[in-house]
Amino acid sequence: MLTETLQRLADGRGGVLGVEPGLVIEPDESWTPASELLREPYALLRRLVDETAARWNAPWHVGAALFWKTYGYWHTLPMVLGWALDGRVPVMRAAETYFKVSGAGVTLAATRVSWGSGAGAIREALEESQRPLVEVIGSLARVGERTLWGSTAEAVAQPLTSIVPGDYMKLLKELGPPLDGLVEPAGDGYFRRTCCLWIALPGVEPCGSCCVLRPRSRPARG
Repeated sequence: MLTETLQRLADGRGGVLGVEPGLVIEPDESWTPASELLREPYALLRRLVDETAARWNAPWHVGAALFWKTYGYWHTLPMVLGWALDGRVPVMRAAETYFKVSGAGVTLAATRVSWGSGAGAIREALEESQRPLVEVIGSLARVGERTLWGSTAEAVAQPLTSIVPGDYMKLLKELGPPLDGLVEPAGDGYFRRTCCLWIALPGVEPCGSCCVLRPRSRPARG
């Protein structure tokens, strides 16, 4: 069910998708192990941030946040969709995950996928595969980890409001820290409580979910 949904999504985007619809690949020279992003002195990660910053004419720390927003979204998407569709969560183990630069920013896949269930499987995958990257990117770029985790929280909410209906607030609550509390519902959509830093680019409009657009709470009358 999940791979069919991903294939329909890819077809609707002209084949541009940040995750292989079938999830599993036999990597050729176009694919790079995701573990290389964590190899000190982080030359590959720095290069990808350089390219992202140059693409958007952005300061380096903004390029780092936007690179993470893309990478984190595509890593999170299949797990969230699996949770919403039938409860089966595809887990790409860190050592088995590959990526390549693509029209979607990056495209992810794995040499093998294991299947878990529920929020617990997603939480474990985030701890194994995302937390190390969040910590390194935060340190290199001096971007707050809360800002970076906010992009992962949005990667939970966005697919469940635009691709497959699902209770993203329930899922975020079950996932717990550091994601719970970083997104709040607003009508048919949601607002982030942190900024992805897109708004720091010259001449852009804020994302529709940007925290700067959140209505200000009126103080209670005494």
